[in-house]
Amino acid sequence: MHDLQNSGETIALRCLAWLIAHDELRDVFMGATGASEQDVRQGAQDPAFLGAVLDFVMMNDNWVLDFCGQAGLPGEALMQARQTLPGGQEAHWT
Repeated sequence: MHDLQNSGETIALRCLAWLIAHDELRDVFMGATGASEQDVRQGAQDPAFLGAVLDFVMMNDNWVLDFCGQAGLPGEALMQARQTLPGGQEAHWT
């Protein structure tokens, strides 16, 4: 499990870097979350914050496809990474 979480964190960090590099999208993220630049820097060390980054990006299929395409990852990589981070476990309704 620890290796999976590390992999999920690595993908989330790459996604955060991608998000920050897109000025308009970064501004939307920061406005939606209320995060400051300092919060983002500190959040890069926090698996729960990284999960929130993935949640935000996964709100839009075009963002997912853009990031995954640029990162050389399959489209489902963000969802899989999200499941390894706090709060990302799938709910089982059985």
